[in-house]
Amino acid sequence: MLVAVLVSLPTASVGQPGRAGADVEALVELGPRVAGTPVMEKASNYLIEEYRKAGYVTQVQTFTYSKFEELRASLTVGGTTINGRALNGSVAGKINAPLVTVPNVGRPADFAKVDVKGAIAIVRRGEIRFLEKAQNAANAGAIALVIVNTEPGNFYGTLGGAAKIPVLALTGEQGNPLIKRAHTERLKVGMNVNTRQRVVTGRNVIAHLKGVTKPSVLLGGHYDSVSGSPGANDNASGTAVVLEIARRLSGTPLGRQAWFVAFDGEEDGLHGSRAFVSAAQPQFLSGLKGMLNFDMVGVNDNLRVGGTPSLTALAKAAKNSISTFESYSGSDHAPFAAADVPVLFFYRGQEPNYHTPNDKQVDTRLLDETAQVGLDVVKQLLMSNSTSSFKPQTCNVS
Repeated sequence: MLVAVLVSLPTASVGQPGRAGADVEALVELGPRVAGTPVMEKASNYLIEEYRKAGYVTQVQTFTYSKFEELRASLTVGGTTINGRALNGSVAGKINAPLVTVPNVGRPADFAKVDVKGAIAIVRRGEIRFLEKAQNAANAGAIALVIVNTEPGNFYGTLGGAAKIPVLALTGEQGNPLIKRAHTERLKVGMNVNTRQRVVTGRNVIAHLKGVTKPSVLLGGHYDSVSGSPGANDNASGTAVVLEIARRLSGTPLGRQAWFVAFDGEEDGLHGSRAFVSAAQPQFLSGLKGMLNFDMVGVNDNLRVGGTPSLTALAKAAKNSISTFESYSGSDHAPFAAADVPVLFFYRGQEPNYHTPNDKQVDTRLLDETAQVGLDVVKQLLMSNSTSSFKPQTCNVS
């Protein structure tokens, strides 16, 4: 459903160095941008106003989905309660059982080395997906699983599928002593994982120049964050970069071939981008020469790209120091790739403040650099339409 269409078109603004940094600051000041909360309406209104100032009309695409919520997640050891986090998708459960250390990272062969039947298994994070660890634990007879972080602090994680047992995350500081104790002694613990599902409404913000209904390129990034995190790098950074590129394209012929989208609900499972792709007409998707996704681009010097080889080549041509990696399904380009749209994912890698309350700052220099590379890719992609084997996508204008 599309609502709140803004049609007034003031004079387009011009992108300026540091402007993306100001956008990040404005979004961070709102607090954690959790899908379905009043803060997201404030954040979407900010983006609407900034796109309007740059000369764009906007639409808010609303969608609903069932959202996982953690009410309580803890371990009790010898009368001491240790607060953890339930992984998104975990079943609820209140359990008292022995704690058994599983070696390595929780592959089937690792579980075969210990007896976890009727026990709570504890294992370190890494190398394989959370869901695989949980499934391997359940197959070995464990009735619950604890995953211990290998980096400072705790983490928000998503199982991404059905697990039969409760799954709890702990920090390394909390979990490593338990791994050592459970390896040498019979340690009985209590686990309490209380979760629920509720229906929330997400808000995608869509911007384009007036009359542009069939773009050749779509640029996007999610503007929601996880609970408790103001989400400067994840992902006010990508949101601000997309907005900055829009400013620089406004009033140009290339701007009449582009749409810009701030996706909601990414942290809960790519719900915003999935809703966008699901609602799009087949002709709209087939007309796209590329979907450029920007996620976590404000920290770490090395800019990386993944996605369709022809588009990663354009990025390398724009900045030869860019490194490439195999694109994965954990961000908003994935639903477009599944719909056979060429994709390019801009990313600077993990950093210590990821999904924590300390995700408050980015390097504005990196934002400006990413915006320039993204702009150069857009120019190459759209200007090559006339010479490529694809027919250029015409745009309806008024």
